[in-house]
Amino acid sequence: MRRTMGEEAMPEPLVAHAASGTGTERIQEAARRLRELQANIARVMVGKEAVIRFALVPMLCRSHLLLEDVPGVGKTTLAKAIALSIGGRFRRIQFTPDLLPLDVTGSTIFNQATRGFEFHQGPVFTNILLADEINRATPRTQSALLECMEESQVSVDGQTHRLPPLFFVVATQNPVEHTGTFPLPETQLDRFMMRLRVGYPTEAEEVDIFERQSQGHPIETLQPVRSVEEMTELARAVPLVYLHPDMKAYIARLVRSTRLADEVALGASPRATLHLMRASQALALLTGLSYVPPDIVKAVAASVLAHRVLLKPHAQIRGASGHDVVRNLLNRLEVPVAFKRNA
Repeated sequence: MRRTMGEEAMPEPLVAHAASGTGTERIQEAARRLRELQANIARVMVGKEAVIRFALVPMLCRSHLLLEDVPGVGKTTLAKAIALSIGGRFRRIQFTPDLLPLDVTGSTIFNQATRGFEFHQGPVFTNILLADEINRATPRTQSALLECMEESQVSVDGQTHRLPPLFFVVATQNPVEHTGTFPLPETQLDRFMMRLRVGYPTEAEEVDIFERQSQGHPIETLQPVRSVEEMTELARAVPLVYLHPDMKAYIARLVRSTRLADEVALGASPRATLHLMRASQALALLTGLSYVPPDIVKAVAASVLAHRVLLKPHAQIRGASGHDVVRNLLNRLEVPVAFKRNA
């Protein structure tokens, strides 16, 4: 997906924007730093360059990620590698049916020495939070994350406590096991900008994993190449990526199409439209582009929209999925005329 940024490679409506140089140098410098970050994470995630790139998208957009895959494919390793690579604080919560909301957010405790109440921070007060097997907790505990994810704050006993400026939730769930689980409601799924699957490695990649871990896990020696403060700065480059009015209309049309599809009972929300716009800009930045072309939107669309699409019973019986719906819509929806040769 890498391209040269010469005017000859751009659609006509973007030539004037490129000539103006608006934010281009800053975008290219941010892309260089982010490539170094991706390369560092790839030291412990063999053959998963695309997954790494996509996992960084919601973090750059100050949103959150849902990893849905079978055990043992590297979901926890990915979250740890991101935290170590930016020198950030990492906390892991194992979600279980007996986990309480205060176990997540923290609680107010009476201090005998000071004769007063003090707030003790919960594990959400971190930079990277791994919410492991989130669907094993009760809805009450799951909802404790809602305010944290949406407002970046915790409210306990009438007091509001701000979370760190960089607060990134990586939640995991197993799509195969359903016994003893509590499916995430649509309201909470909508808080996750993207849902990804890590996937199994190829045979060659699995042999490479054996070799790399023959003397220990490479994550034990992983060093930070960026800082938390630098990631906050790099996130400010995302809005600088140019989104042409025709591409804004294309994104809105795509999301609206999910609401009109015959097999869909509940389509993607306006929040999904905003998430798709920001995710497209962030992926373009990670790819080194200063504007958003159609193929960037197409690349990220299923990960942003599929988990927000609720299918009708007859579509579920046929075995259809949200990914199928989004892919079919992308195939039917025409890209803006000026971008057709670049799509």
